[in-house]
Amino acid sequence: MAPMAPIAPGREPVRFDTKIAVLLRADLAPWQRLNVTAFLVSGLGTQLPEVIGEPYEDADGVPYLPMFRQPVLVFEATKETLTTAHTRALTRALPRSVFTSDLFTTGNDRDNRAAVRAVPTAELDLVGLAVYGPRAAVDKTLKGAHMHP
Repeated sequence: MAPMAPIAPGREPVRFDTKIAVLLRADLAPWQRLNVTAFLVSGLGTQLPEVIGEPYEDADGVPYLPMFRQPVLVFEATKETLTTAHTRALTRALPRSVFTSDLFTTGNDRDNRAAVRAVPTAELDLVGLAVYGPRAAVDKTLKGAHMHP
């Protein structure tokens, strides 16, 4: 086996000590999985400026919006595992966003917030959860879930 070429200074792989993760309930339809994921991660970006990277620009100088500075890992689990993960996220005080089944029946942000506010924490019918934090804490929070196929 040939030796690997040295990595040029300043080009080392970026390693993150934090993790952005989305946990989806396994029984969601494909369109629901995409919709829930998009909504959940938007919450993280608005409250955690450290997760946002620099703006993009193509070779012609056309600017593009900044995105997350690190990958978003998507997991799936049963309703029970999702509920347990939510409890763990609360216990660990991890920044989080939730998506409940009620949000599939609303059509705007005001009604979405009202639907969540109307239900006690322990009774939320969660279909998705996004969390951000130290890698080990996020891993422990999502214990029992597996990577989305």
